[in-house]
Amino acid sequence: MISRRHMLQSASCGFGYLALQSSLCQATGSSGTSLGSTVLANTARAKRVIFLCMSGGPAQMDTFDYKPQTGNKKHPGSAFAFRQRGESGMWVSELLPETAKHADRLCVINGMHADTGNHAQSFLQLHTGERLRKRPSMGSWISYGLGSENEDLPSFISLNAAKPSVYSSAFLPTEYAGTPIGTNGENMSAATIRDISGDHLPSSIKRKQLDFVQQMNRKHAMQRSGDQHLEGVIESMELAFRMQSTAPELLDLSNETEATLKRYRVGKKLSIGTCRPTDFGRQCLLARRFAEAGVRFIELNHGGWDQHKNHRRDLKANCETTDAPIAALLEDLTARGLMDDTLVVWGGEFGRPGLTPDDGKDETGHNAKGFTFWLAGGGVKSGYVHGKTSDTGDRAVEGKVHFRDLHATILNLMGLDHHALNFQHEGRLHQLTGPEKANVVTDLFA
Repeated sequence: MISRRHMLQSASCGFGYLALQSSLCQATGSSGTSLGSTVLANTARAKRVIFLCMSGGPAQMDTFDYKPQTGNKKHPGSAFAFRQRGESGMWVSELLPETAKHADRLCVINGMHADTGNHAQSFLQLHTGERLRKRPSMGSWISYGLGSENEDLPSFISLNAAKPSVYSSAFLPTEYAGTPIGTNGENMSAATIRDISGDHLPSSIKRKQLDFVQQMNRKHAMQRSGDQHLEGVIESMELAFRMQSTAPELLDLSNETEATLKRYRVGKKLSIGTCRPTDFGRQCLLARRFAEAGVRFIELNHGGWDQHKNHRRDLKANCETTDAPIAALLEDLTARGLMDDTLVVWGGEFGRPGLTPDDGKDETGHNAKGFTFWLAGGGVKSGYVHGKTSDTGDRAVEGKVHFRDLHATILNLMGLDHHALNFQHEGRLHQLTGPEKANVVTDLFA
């Protein structure tokens, strides 16, 4: 039998949690603690990561992996013109003129490969290391290993996240899950948090309310000793309260100059063909502000790279949308002294093998055997190209880097040992890089 008093005590914990959870739109974040020296691989080269996720599979041969025109209808080569840019002479497509100005900052990996050309599975593997099962995302692992630099903000934020797999903590404690920001991502404003949090009560009263709810929650937690997910929920509620005073200021772009908003193309939305309207410039500017504020892992998401037909038209639209904002982000990180300890990562779940004529329309397929990523800052080489694909761009043939290797390398740059960063679940230890062999690609390090 359950007494009326016991029922009310138990229910109140849930009511309090739901009330504060709604104020954050599933917001959770790190408690500020880390695992200590056991997971540290070396002195960290980077303090934070900004992941520019281009979902759908960018065509490497028309962005950063130049293949001269061959005259072969089956494998015609790059569909757009390329130029060598910067002192490094890096080949960059004409579709990316602003990013090309930063060629000497880029570390391009042309030998990427993954296990499958299926979107959902490869996208999951990119983020979690596994293709089929729900697992913690890369941002959650880094948050788990290093904690937060700012106790008033989550250590992991995901902008424009269409899928929970992008920011899920899975079996890791809830506090290490990412905070998805925005209504399907991009139109999150400072007013949103202010409106939800409300101004009908002073902060001191809100604090007393939370303290009362948390007191009941902690009593409840004492009855479930060792329940890390419950502890994570309690930490999330504290973070929710602190974010109400910090997050609105970061999300409010009104104090940015007109010149800055123009450089980032904030408010400029483009919709051509299958490309979804997007304010990617706002994401990039928010990423810079979050990096300055001490957020450990920031993911930006831009979809619409799944181009089979009308490849030239839609790829041009995607590049036009993302090119200037990314260049502005790299420029500002450098000017503000953040580039050296910020690792910027660009790429998608796979690439595309090139054009095939189809009744006058462009058609490309999925290519997980060879594609391109690039890194910048955070201790990697500048103006450097690693690996190569075959003459037709259909597979990686030199300097091959699997997603597991990329994950191990990113963790190493953050000062984490990918073997030691693990978590006990269902009777065995799990890690981002999985049970298979993963290599840290030290050739990428400056």
